[in-house]
Amino acid sequence: MASKIPFVREMDFEYETAQQVSPLIRRLVANNPGPFTYKGTGVYIVGRGDVAVIDPGPDNPEHIDAILRAVDGETITHIFITHRHMDHSPGAEPLAARTGAMVYGDKTPSKPSDCDTLRLEAADDHGFEPACGARDGEIFRGPNWTIEAVATPGHTVNHMSYALLEENAFFPGDHIMGWSTSIIGPPDGDMSAYLASLAKVRDRDYDILWPTHGPPVRAVRPFVEAYLEHRLERERQVVAQLRAGKRLIKDMVTEMYADVDKRLHPAACHSVLAHMIRLVELGQVECMGGPPCVDSLYALRD
Repeated sequence: MASKIPFVREMDFEYETAQQVSPLIRRLVANNPGPFTYKGTGVYIVGRGDVAVIDPGPDNPEHIDAILRAVDGETITHIFITHRHMDHSPGAEPLAARTGAMVYGDKTPSKPSDCDTLRLEAADDHGFEPACGARDGEIFRGPNWTIEAVATPGHTVNHMSYALLEENAFFPGDHIMGWSTSIIGPPDGDMSAYLASLAKVRDRDYDILWPTHGPPVRAVRPFVEAYLEHRLERERQVVAQLRAGKRLIKDMVTEMYADVDKRLHPAACHSVLAHMIRLVELGQVECMGGPPCVDSLYALRD
């Protein structure tokens, strides 16, 4: 499966040190590597003078200090959040408190799980609420930059990406990552919405993607098309597992993700559940007893 997506994994960086990666973009990588964050959270600083920060990352004093050092003599006017996970949004409040910047993000409430027993390492930031809402298509301006908010629900119900119009560049947060596929964890994650958001990004023909985790993606359309096909192939695999008599998601993941780090298998269960919910909604699969959960039994409909 993974070989079909042209992943990019090589990164040249130093932790907590801002690097100029394009005429208008600087990237600073937080020192929080892990199985879900890869090398760490990539914080993007857009513009010069009056600048915007995208996904400030963890609430770590040394990390917040590093961001402030990177913009010494400049003013952070906007802080944009892609979604409310602990590796993306917690740094927004302390950074705003020290700079007076406004924090923007999708104000749609998250959907905490009430049935899934598996915990993701990239946990929800339950205490975060953006001060200002960002709506799909809304335009924000600085002295030398223009950012458009682009709604990309799927990874979470309130996932918002951002486009830098001057460079036809796109900041997809966790919607698309160059080094790996994204986790879709119901009920906050929705596979049908995710597939629609992928098609939306593909059809906008951006020149480059700057994910929050990992290096940039430069061949955007073929990469996103491969991402889409990967998901559809996973869906076909789920159907094949059901046809072979498998009923539990955990049993399917053991076989479907045999070549994936076992630390990621709990997360894979979330994504398979998202596929299963979509198949139930399409009328192709039946869930036996209650709403679809990781521990439910499933079967193909006749």
